[in-house]
Amino acid sequence: MTDHASNAANYPLLAAPHVQLYGTVDEAMYTNFKAQVINAPTEGPLVVSITTLGGDPEMARAMGDNIRLIREYTGRDTLFLGKVAVYSAGSTFMSAFPVDSRFLTRGTRLMFHERQMKATVELNGPLNALAYTLKAKLHEIEDSINIQNEGFEALVKGSDVPLEELIEKAPSNWYIEADEAKRRRLVLDVI
Repeated sequence: MTDHASNAANYPLLAAPHVQLYGTVDEAMYTNFKAQVINAPTEGPLVVSITTLGGDPEMARAMGDNIRLIREYTGRDTLFLGKVAVYSAGSTFMSAFPVDSRFLTRGTRLMFHERQMKATVELNGPLNALAYTLKAKLHEIEDSINIQNEGFEALVKGSDVPLEELIEKAPSNWYIEADEAKRRRLVLDVI
C-alpha cells in the first residue's frame, strides 16, 4: 500500500465534491445528479464523486454525456472522485472523464464487466416472420456490444491499459484496486 497522506493536500477541491452520488445507478440517481449539477457553483472545476455497485449503463452514459456537454459548452474542468466502490455502471460513468481528471480514494475498487442481457425470444407465427424476430434480437446484441466497446475505449483512452486487455478480462468481472488503477494510469491519483 502506498502512503497517500500528502496527496489529498495537492487536491483541495476533492474534499467537498459539488455533486455526490451513491447507490444504484438508475433514473433516481440521474434525477439527483441533474439537480445537484444545477445547484453547483457555475465557476471553477466541477467535482463529482460516486460510490456505486452498479446499475443501468444507459443512465450512466446519460450522466456522462451531461459531463461531456459541460466541458464542451463551458470549457469548464470536470473532476471525478470514485469512493469505496466504482463498479459496473459506475465505471461507465467514470469513462466520461479524461484520465487526468479521475481520482480515487484509498482502498477504492473499480470493477469492469461486459454488459448483461436477459431475454427470452418467443418464436410463434409464420416461418418467414420468425427469421425477422431472430435477426432483430441479434441486431440488438450486436449494437449493445458496439456501445459497450465504445465505453471501454473511452475508459482506457490515455491509460496504459490496452483495449484488448479490458475486452479479454471484462467477461469475468475485472476488479482493480486504486493503487493499480493509478499505476496503470486509469486515474491520475489516489487520495
